[in-house]
Amino acid sequence: MRKIDPDTNRFRNIVRGKIRENLKQYISQGEMLARQGKNVVSVPLPQIDIPNFRFGSTDQDGVGLGEGEEGQPIGGEQALPGPEAGDQPGEHILEVDVSLEELAEILGEELELPRIEPRGTESIEVEKDRYTGIHRSGPESLRHFRRTFKAALRRQIASGSYDVKNPKVIPFREDRRYRSWNTKKVPQSNAVIIYMMDVSGSMGTEQKDIVRIESFWLDTWLRSQYKNLETRYIIHDAQAKLVDSHTFFHVRESGGTKISSAYNMAKDLIQKEFSPQEWNIYPFHFSDGDNWGGDDTAQCLKLLEEDLIPASNVFCYGQVKSAYGSGQFIKDLREGVGQNDKMLLSEINSREEILPSIKTFLRKGC
Repeated sequence: MRKIDPDTNRFRNIVRGKIRENLKQYISQGEMLARQGKNVVSVPLPQIDIPNFRFGSTDQDGVGLGEGEEGQPIGGEQALPGPEAGDQPGEHILEVDVSLEELAEILGEELELPRIEPRGTESIEVEKDRYTGIHRSGPESLRHFRRTFKAALRRQIASGSYDVKNPKVIPFREDRRYRSWNTKKVPQSNAVIIYMMDVSGSMGTEQKDIVRIESFWLDTWLRSQYKNLETRYIIHDAQAKLVDSHTFFHVRESGGTKISSAYNMAKDLIQKEFSPQEWNIYPFHFSDGDNWGGDDTAQCLKLLEEDLIPASNVFCYGQVKSAYGSGQFIKDLREGVGQNDKMLLSEINSREEILPSIKTFLRKGC
């Protein structure tokens, strides 16, 4: 271990503690999302003091202890104080890169989330090559130099051609050794997240920001549980569309709401691309609770009972409070399918309720 490693580990522990201490603030403000890289997130930590220089004792000789008053500028006159001059200490913000995997661990520890036990792990097999032995033939790129050298050395010693005073070891063709591999089939867990969001006129920018922040943390946790995670995005008003992630979070639309259009598209997507026997399926639907009418709500309940809930590990519905939404849909879900253990419901009235909503959706470990 290098001398700096204990200090580095101690600093990492401090960072983890600060993130856990302010996790709710980070989640509600969503400031990490603007600093997200491919595998890391830059976390601003204003609570950690940055090292700074301090004046020492003036009772001893040294550089800078000659004539002059403390604070007097060197080589010029000091500017007169004015309204532009600041007299308050600045806020020192330190940004620290934290991997998404470590961020998921912090989230799991803070919310006491159980590890997910994937279903269908035995039905999905992928081929993986593992180097398990040594052969006398193979491509030069897989030549095992140490084994080749040892074989050549044994041959020369056995034949009496090895000279201790001139220790040259020259491998012949029969001395060469190559790594060999076996192809094995190993089980692998696949998962897909299907995000659905109401983009009708009653869903404003604040509601979409809440969905964006919550989906980031849901993604972070589920990616730490599955090696292969796919995502699909569906937006809907009176009609549903399959879109990319950028469109999902930035689209501006208006019009009425017909939730069954999104549920029908999710049903078709699962049937065509994601067999429940081979995939762990996590649909997340976000809306303000307005729907076109009772007939459409009845159709939604039928789709949930007969198709979506049976095919999913869990089906999660998050209702984001809006000044223009009635909030009726979650009441209908509670009455219709609320008793099903795989149906998880959450009301998100503000950014401060994102964290409890995440815990509601992930607490079962399904």
